[in-house]
Amino acid sequence: MPASIANNNLVSIIIPCRNEERFIEKCLASVLAFEKPEGLDFEILAMDGRSSDRTVELATAMARQHPQIKVIDNPGLIQSTAVNLGVRASQGAWIMRLDAHAEYPANYLKLCHETALRSGADNVGGLFITQPGGSGYSAQLVQALTTHKFGVGDSGFRTGAKEDWADTVPYGYFRREVFDRLGWLDDRLVRAQDYEFNRRIIVSGGKILRNPLIHIKYYNQPTVGKFLRKQIEKEAPYNAYLWYLAPYAFAPRHAITGVFAMGVLGGLTLSPFTAWIGWPFAAVMALYALLAVLSGLQQAIRYKKPAHALLLPFCFFLYHFVHGLGVLIGLARLLTHTAPVQKANEPWPGAGRYRAWPQT
Repeated sequence: MPASIANNNLVSIIIPCRNEERFIEKCLASVLAFEKPEGLDFEILAMDGRSSDRTVELATAMARQHPQIKVIDNPGLIQSTAVNLGVRASQGAWIMRLDAHAEYPANYLKLCHETALRSGADNVGGLFITQPGGSGYSAQLVQALTTHKFGVGDSGFRTGAKEDWADTVPYGYFRREVFDRLGWLDDRLVRAQDYEFNRRIIVSGGKILRNPLIHIKYYNQPTVGKFLRKQIEKEAPYNAYLWYLAPYAFAPRHAITGVFAMGVLGGLTLSPFTAWIGWPFAAVMALYALLAVLSGLQQAIRYKKPAHALLLPFCFFLYHFVHGLGVLIGLARLLTHTAPVQKANEPWPGAGRYRAWPQT
């Protein structure tokens, strides 16, 4: 729907979901409780990726009680197709993209809208307030692992940051005309599709603002094992695929783990044969171990979990190494032309070009 005929008094809230029976009711309930900015109403589009659990059943039951909720089938299954279908089906001049794996405070919509109006930004967002995704200690380790700069680098929306222009924000509150102007999310990206779109906004001359007053209660993976599996199977390879499809979206923080993993493998392999490699490798790993231990102690104090001081240094290493292996796997698949993103010649049907932006 062109921005010119969109409903200027309506916000369309798009929530991709697939197998989220543990979180969908809490998510929708938090959205229904949003305070409405003056003169605005909202619709909620729950875009289901053909869930095999009770997600549709639970969302549909809530839709019967709350007419502003619509449950829409997403045959593409993934988040990028969900958002694209959702924008096409929506009515509002404002687009809010949320996630079912999270809860939102009552002032979330109001803060997003006020921030967008005063800043003139094309997209605004806030900070993750990361929660354990399960009741066990392993979930608390994942929480600590992903809320320290040593773990996730300069990802400001995860570690807390002041209000500033940013390269990305979680999810986002967009002016509808951004989609009219720049197109859709890249359907080939199972992960990193939001980051690519945000970088596309910046390349086109747009701006993205991070407001630390906007909070998202995000539930991470319930165990360290599931978290690491997600990194090597999805998150890390799709960082490599992202650079291939959208060179303008490259960020050093996404690549550094690949360099780390390559250094560890190379150091372990070559150190026995030459001191010129062995001693520098040992020194670098000793420095890494020191930083990991100090970071683990900080998180142990922060979360009042003494065991974190012992276990987090190992978890930091596993996270960085496994993520790095995933990046290397992604690069190898690109080089051998076996990457899934190389099977389609358009970022979305009808785009007419290989890359979403810029045209080359």
